[in-house]
Amino acid sequence: MPLGAAIALYGATPDGRPAGLSASLAAGPVLLIGPVPELRETRSLLRTRAALLATACLLPALVPGAASSQVTSRPAHRASARPVAPVPAGNTIHAIVVHGNHRIEAGTIESYMLLSPGDQFDQKLIDQSLKTLYATGLFKNVSITRAGNDLVVDVSENPIIAKVAFEGNHQLVNKDLQSIVSLRANSVYTPEAAEADRQAILDAYARKGYYSTTVVPQIIRLPENRVDLVFKIHDGKATFISRITFVGNKHYSEGTLRDVISSRQSAWWRFLSTSDSYDPARVGLDQDLLRRFYLRSGYPDYQLLNTEAELAPDRSSFFLTFVLNEGPRFRIGKVSIVSHLPHLDSGLLKGDLDLARGDWYNGDAITQSVQAITSDVQGRGYAFVQVTPVQKKRVNARGQHVVDLTFEITEGPRVFVERIDITGNTRTEDKVIRREFQIAEGDAFNPEKIKESRQRLQELQYFKSVNMSTQPGSAPDKIVLTTAVQEQATGSFTIGGGFSTDVGALLNFGLNEKNLIGTGIDAGISAVIAQRATQFDLSVTDPYFLDRNLLLGGEIFDTTNNNISISQYEESRAGFTVRTGYAFNNFLSQTVNYSLVDRDVFNVQSTASLYVKNEAGWSLLSQLGQSITLDHRDSTLDPHSGYILRLGTDLAGLGGNSDYLRFKLDAGYYIPLDYFTGDHNWSIALRAGAGYLYRYGGNNYIIDNFFLGGENMRGFQQGGAGPHDVATGDSLGGNTILTGTAELHFPLPISPDIGLSGRVFTDVGTLFGVQSNYGPVYDSRSPRVAVGIGFSWNTPFGLINIDLADPIVKYKDDQTQVFRFGFGTTF
Repeated sequence: MPLGAAIALYGATPDGRPAGLSASLAAGPVLLIGPVPELRETRSLLRTRAALLATACLLPALVPGAASSQVTSRPAHRASARPVAPVPAGNTIHAIVVHGNHRIEAGTIESYMLLSPGDQFDQKLIDQSLKTLYATGLFKNVSITRAGNDLVVDVSENPIIAKVAFEGNHQLVNKDLQSIVSLRANSVYTPEAAEADRQAILDAYARKGYYSTTVVPQIIRLPENRVDLVFKIHDGKATFISRITFVGNKHYSEGTLRDVISSRQSAWWRFLSTSDSYDPARVGLDQDLLRRFYLRSGYPDYQLLNTEAELAPDRSSFFLTFVLNEGPRFRIGKVSIVSHLPHLDSGLLKGDLDLARGDWYNGDAITQSVQAITSDVQGRGYAFVQVTPVQKKRVNARGQHVVDLTFEITEGPRVFVERIDITGNTRTEDKVIRREFQIAEGDAFNPEKIKESRQRLQELQYFKSVNMSTQPGSAPDKIVLTTAVQEQATGSFTIGGGFSTDVGALLNFGLNEKNLIGTGIDAGISAVIAQRATQFDLSVTDPYFLDRNLLLGGEIFDTTNNNISISQYEESRAGFTVRTGYAFNNFLSQTVNYSLVDRDVFNVQSTASLYVKNEAGWSLLSQLGQSITLDHRDSTLDPHSGYILRLGTDLAGLGGNSDYLRFKLDAGYYIPLDYFTGDHNWSIALRAGAGYLYRYGGNNYIIDNFFLGGENMRGFQQGGAGPHDVATGDSLGGNTILTGTAELHFPLPISPDIGLSGRVFTDVGTLFGVQSNYGPVYDSRSPRVAVGIGFSWNTPFGLINIDLADPIVKYKDDQTQVFRFGFGTTF
């Protein structure tokens, strides 16, 4: 057995008795080899074990470079507190006498000795025994002297900790600190261990940005050699970054580069953010952000030479300095694709390139081209493929720095996924995570599918972080895919309020759990009480019913809408909806639903339109609907590129009073502007919608119509644009609707930590088609147009949306709304 393994087998308990093999393994490797009564060792075996420990203590001196942080010994001057008298060689030890021990048995102490009665006095073995006893950590002082033919061992035991307490801590609670320190109640106290725990606490505070924290370990002595250990903590003030500077930047200003990195200089308005607190992990991210920025801006030779974080003398702030070398800016020269795979025409892959000759060098575009080519080739039946961008730098005839690119396609290594391991999910069931994977055990290794799997897991919003890594498998052609997740709270209880220009002041209550007991089921109950609307809703959705690709859900609702301002009536709806759905693939899905709704039109004003008065009272809606969706967006939560198409149909008349067939088509197209702006926050969103209501029965309810204004047409009140009763001006809705929106999203010239973003937009819409049964109706097919600007502020208290819209094209009796404000819950 190797010496290192031998000395890590057993440990000693506070009373000097061994912890035993199983306890030692549970506690982790320990240095000491203690006596093991349960193994009934002989005296000679005990001496052998003590000799091993002594050898370990002397190993750094005997073997250069063999020092280990686990092997420690007391300073020589402490061992010489009671000098060992010269021992005549050849004398025999009559007995070993132990003094000063109270908790630790004499036999236990003797077992650590390398000498025993009957042995010859040996100064070298006495010194080694002294070091061995100190190395146990059980004793504060040890001395070994000769008294006649007896060997006398005097010990002073280290105290036992009765309690570990923390005082003065605010930024870290006791539970956090208890998991950091190693000393526990009933463990042996040593100054070295207390100092190590002190440093561990300081490190934990530093990770939170508190570098001026002080920690003082103090002991309170108790009877029977016991102590209370108290860590007195002064949090101090958070250590902010007072200055960020760049050295070596020639093409970009410091202001531009400060916007690139995630760390920020301290400012009074960053009280809602921690980005101005110094964090070494964030600085590491800053280094990567700078590298990526320069690579996509045309600087392939960029180098970060040094990063310096200097703590101010008063420890109140940091000065952060990045030293870099930008290098020259390059353009793209020749671009070619070379295939080394049989029967693969590289000319078919040119459409996958995201760059062209004459463009500025862009590292992101090269990476995206590699990914696109890889996916394209794999889709053509080549499971194992490797695309390598070969770059050749040169200076052309005009003195420009140019990079020629060749994308070489070769057969990649044949690697398969042997096993998928999941860690960190203490609450979420394994199956909830595994069903989001786009790759299975036994499949060919595919980085693109792994990337898609990670994104799907992130969009569940069950986890704070999702990290995927690979390790070698049982064979060279196999790998193990490890997915480490960090769970976050998925349940929420909200009590809040706000104001919306559609419904007025509102108060909302909500209890929602997106991952019910770790099963992935979404369940919630909510209530909204507003000036012009109330809503109560109970919903449950299982996205994988019976662990199959089958969505099943339903909701029960009761809502009331006050339409007095636009049509002089109020409406209540109470009922339920059940729905099921199926995903054909990652992009195409369909849902089917059935709704039964009890409706009541009430509080109809005396001056209301005859169209409104005619349908006052109760009606029943029985409706079967479906929606099919094609979604190629890069993200369902925050789309930046791609498109979505949704076609919905509703059939009413399976019982009830309404008889109609309704069609709805919605589309969205998202265009990133990263290539032009170098900023991911710039994008264009184009949205359009169309709807048609066909009535095949005799009933004609205006509450079934489409309405224009508010959410689908800014610049006009909710339902305030479209056909109106000529006599009363009441909004009547219509059976045909067309809407369109063009929106430019952009960052505001302030720190992104504030959470503010801007947009400019143009909304276009038209609504028409009303049966003129009760008098003349103003019904024009001419479009309404509004232009405006908006702001969104994502605060810890909720999302605030502000839109200012000018209805530049409007018609008779249209009700406008220039200012639109929303805070809290929106309907």
